[in-house]
Amino acid sequence: MNYIDLHCDTLMHAFLRNKTDIYDMPETMLDVKRMKQGGVLAQFFAVFLPPAGAEKMVGRPLPSDDDYIDLLVGILRNSIEMYPECIAGAYGMDDLEENQRQGKISAFLTIEDGRSVAGKIEKLKEYYQKGIRLISLTWNTPNCFGYPNSKDADVMEKGLTSFGKEAVEYMDELGIVTDVSHLSDGGFYDVAQVCRGPFVASHSNCRALMEHPRNLTDDMIKALAEKGGVAGVNFGPEFLNGSYAKRTSRIDDIVAHILHFVRYGGEECVSIGTDFDGISGEFEVGSPDKMELLFEALKRGGMSERQIELLAYKNAMRVMREVLVR
Repeated sequence: MNYIDLHCDTLMHAFLRNKTDIYDMPETMLDVKRMKQGGVLAQFFAVFLPPAGAEKMVGRPLPSDDDYIDLLVGILRNSIEMYPECIAGAYGMDDLEENQRQGKISAFLTIEDGRSVAGKIEKLKEYYQKGIRLISLTWNTPNCFGYPNSKDADVMEKGLTSFGKEAVEYMDELGIVTDVSHLSDGGFYDVAQVCRGPFVASHSNCRALMEHPRNLTDDMIKALAEKGGVAGVNFGPEFLNGSYAKRTSRIDDIVAHILHFVRYGGEECVSIGTDFDGISGEFEVGSPDKMELLFEALKRGGMSERQIELLAYKNAMRVMREVLVR
């Protein structure tokens, strides 16, 4: 079955490995070759901005945020130019539908951590013109948009900044999807109030099943659904079952989170947001060519073919149709 994945961090790994394209990278969880094998309809590729101190981890200086964004955007564009029979850029639903007719994967660009906006509203237009169609407002530190998820209750209560509220309204106008994964609870509810249309939690799970500040409470799931938004189920062990020791991502746990989303938000509020190449551990579904195992498990769990299609791609397509404009 075809599917849409709302989040992966593969471009970062290509950059760190000095790759100029992402066609064949067996050392990562995702590449174009396996996406083709797995029936990926559209992939949202995140430009994840490395945290402070990342230079020490990677062993070399890193460019400025905007130069880094351009470098990762360039890697994706190189991949499209080198393998046009497999993958094509996409900026809205017309592109996705045309690529689908031609049997090509649609590649959407996103930014994870809006810190590079740096309080300058005009940068959102610049990013839109670069092809960015979704922005995860925060990562794990505060920025111009607001505050991150945290185990500190005081931080979790804090919402969007004044600039953050203005920026979310402008993103709506431009046609950039607002992503609340990594955002504080207070920020989530501010987005729910400010956004005119749907927003997403591109790679978050259910807090009732796994007590992690990155996951959504049942009330948040309901609020997301009321706005017509979707949550992309994250395949990371720490968000599924807290398996820090064995670090095992199990299909049964993914199914449980999907069914919980359906129970509290309805069948149209859940999608796929694997977080491939942003997570680690042992995976029963650890690459696109294994995704059919999840769909088979969902059938065994009682989901109909129609419900699985909603999860796999139709819910995400609906949000894109409503938010993305050309």
